Amino acid sequence: MPDRTGPQIYSIAAHRGFADALVAGLVPRYSDSELGLARLTLLLPSQRAVRSVTEAFVRQVQGGMLLPRMAVVGDLDLDETLGNLLDPIGIGADIPPAADPTRRWLRLAQLFAQVKGRDAPKGAALLRQAQGIGQTMDRLLVEGIGPDALQSEAITSLVGDSADHWRDSTADFMAVQKLWLAELNVRGEVDAPTRRNLLFAHAARRWKERPPAHPIVAAGVTSASPALAKLLRVVSELPKSAVILPDLDLTMDDDVWQELGIAGAPEEAGGEAFGRSDAVTHPQYHLKLLLNRMSIARGEVQPWHRSGMAAAPPARSRAISSLFLPPQASSRWVNLPADQRRLAGVRVMESAHPGEEAQAIAILLRSVLEHPEKRAALITPDRGLAARVAAHLRRWNIEADDTAGQPLPQTAAGRVLLLLAEVAAQGAAPVPLMALLGHPKLQAGDGRMAWLEKVRALDLQLRGPRLDAGLEPIRGAVAKLAKAQESADFPGWWAGVEAVLAPLLEAGEEAPLADLFDMLSTAAEALCGAALWGGADGRALSAFIEDLREAARATGTMLPTRDLPVMLRDAMDRIAVRPPWGGHPRIAIYGLLEARMARADLVVCGALHEGSWPAAPAPDPLLAPPVLRALGVPGADFRIGLAAHDLAAALGAPEVVLSFARRDAAGPVIPSRFVLRVQALLSELCKHHDEIAAITWARSIDDAPPAPAYPRPAPRPTAAQRDVPIAVTALDRLRGDPYQFYASAILRLRSLDPLDAEPSAAWKGTTVHAILERWHKEGSALSEVACAELDRISTHPLMRSLWRPRLLKSLEWIEAEILRQGEACRRVLTSEAKGSMSFMEVMLHGRADRIDRLENGDLA
Repeated sequence: MPDRTGPQIYSIAAHRGFADALVAGLVPRYSDSELGLARLTLLLPSQRAVRSVTEAFVRQVQGGMLLPRMAVVGDLDLDETLGNLLDPIGIGADIPPAADPTRRWLRLAQLFAQVKGRDAPKGAALLRQAQGIGQTMDRLLVEGIGPDALQSEAITSLVGDSADHWRDSTADFMAVQKLWLAELNVRGEVDAPTRRNLLFAHAARRWKERPPAHPIVAAGVTSASPALAKLLRVVSELPKSAVILPDLDLTMDDDVWQELGIAGAPEEAGGEAFGRSDAVTHPQYHLKLLLNRMSIARGEVQPWHRSGMAAAPPARSRAISSLFLPPQASSRWVNLPADQRRLAGVRVMESAHPGEEAQAIAILLRSVLEHPEKRAALITPDRGLAARVAAHLRRWNIEADDTAGQPLPQTAAGRVLLLLAEVAAQGAAPVPLMALLGHPKLQAGDGRMAWLEKVRALDLQLRGPRLDAGLEPIRGAVAKLAKAQESADFPGWWAGVEAVLAPLLEAGEEAPLADLFDMLSTAAEALCGAALWGGADGRALSAFIEDLREAARATGTMLPTRDLPVMLRDAMDRIAVRPPWGGHPRIAIYGLLEARMARADLVVCGALHEGSWPAAPAPDPLLAPPVLRALGVPGADFRIGLAAHDLAAALGAPEVVLSFARRDAAGPVIPSRFVLRVQALLSELCKHHDEIAAITWARSIDDAPPAPAYPRPAPRPTAAQRDVPIAVTALDRLRGDPYQFYASAILRLRSLDPLDAEPSAAWKGTTVHAILERWHKEGSALSEVACAELDRISTHPLMRSLWRPRLLKSLEWIEAEILRQGEACRRVLTSEAKGSMSFMEVMLHGRADRIDRLENGDLA
């Protein structure tokens, strides 16, 4: 790096490919014949960026080499911590340790309940509110805004002028924050963002006073937090060091740059400002904010003249700049020359629905493998679309490198814990119980088939209306099953399962959260064995349980058992399980965060519709937008600008397909504002025959040749097979639908009720028959017999309570009618009597509900 006065700031244009262009410039500038690049230190934004740069070094350098030291600044959105370079061991007492984030979450819930008193939410709702409070605190602390700023006269005036709910939420937030900071002060700790800022300031001060002997290059860091901006400024002034930004538009006209707004520029009165007219949704806005906080003018930034292996034509960057012009400047589109509105290699693909979109994307990615050494990537924030594309690629035995990972609840290990929690919360209801017992992690190994045979038998036994809550009714069902199958294995098998589940179901309505996690982990390991904790999902689940259990034990958090599944899902959704190395080397699937700095020859941007890309802006639930603006915090629309920057970076690939579907599962959707801009800029040039072909292939790939007409079934059972007894109620079915009679009476096929089914007419009729039979035999009051019979059957109390009034009302009419018949000298001879007769060697059987003798001696 040439020595010169002033900061060394560079920008790699979008069309050059950041990681490859970065490496292409670093190798000749910093390598030597002895240690290669080992003396260089790279500051990168995330672990994903480390992986992208490492892959770029492998592609760039032929043969072995010593890689530079790569230190992670840490991406807060990816829940990453700082590396040892910025957080060295033994940093000193001047920087306190960070509070455990999980413990803080649980403590904030307790403090919020203390502040709200009787009005506080309970259980999972309280924990969800505490999570929002913690996120707002972190948002302020990242910007270096302490609690004193909220108590200033200007903020107090703004809060007073806000709506009632904003005043209440702000007051609650300030009260909880005050209690929490007092507790932190006693413990000698700080929040993680505060410690992060202190570490940045410590590194900046140390490097400024004693510059390191070897160069440091910060590459791809776009976070605009004030503390990090000051550190980057120091790095830019170190000898032979530099800061390299991604996709800063150096060709943008100055008046357009000014139209982006003041972007937190220092005001004369001190402090930062964000104007109402700031173009926060522009992809360059957060970079302008970073430069302003670094006190760097855009004219001081130099272009990086190296290109990567997957570079696009230079005209692409000019077209991208034109594409994202701010509102006033976009009026220039009508007069743009052709070279500034040409997006050669960028096409739009419009699908009918997400299923078709996923299949078409998979075909496009698969087609790249026909060209040696070419790489393809899907970038999408929609994890459902990513999962569909990955499943379609497995059709060709392609295991895509899905770096965005899966939420922990969607993994196999995570589902075991959630199902156990649902079994405990719902009192061993049939649906979660059978889902748990049939889970592929349970009893994996040689005994799996025997286990599944028992699970399937119990599944058949439990079908129909839900039994009463608890394990006792299921124990009765198992006893009936063992008697019906004349097997002694079922009671012993169920006793083992019951011993595992019983502690969870006996935990009570409310229990300590730490105890609930002890029981969950014990039950999960008893059912699945130690193999549950293997694999990436098992290790993530183990770390999650240990972290939350220790924090819950330290805080003494209590939780209603019924809220356990909701609380678990909320907490587990925040954890992404990212697979280790081993996916396809040329096919990748990225989320928006993971795609930064990545590059491929073909990039497909999927799910480009409003609400997905960009995501719908979510205002802070606790602090009003005017308050955040006055504090110097970017608004909710700021993330739209980040999403626009992600798309601008993706548009720099040699080939780009912008894909969206016209509808999703809920109905029609609106295409992304970014797609609409591309269509407005390109007009009729935005479609391409390749994408039309991909859609056509997607629609036809599953179409098989028409099958020949299947002949009408004409079963011809033998005389021995036809020798079956016929129920008198089945005679009409035999005459009207012989094939159905054949299926049920000869093939013995039965339709199955679903688990946890609504009570069917047949089930209700059987219960009424049982009530009337007992009434005729016992002679008690009909209402008493009905109540006793309803209490005897092991059905769910809710279903019994809903049906009981209607049943008793109908039984009142039956009782009155039978009394009237008795007054007419009509006497009951028998009820529920079974009988049979032979007619032309065919056995007919049936049951008489009741047989009466009339006054004249006739039977009725």
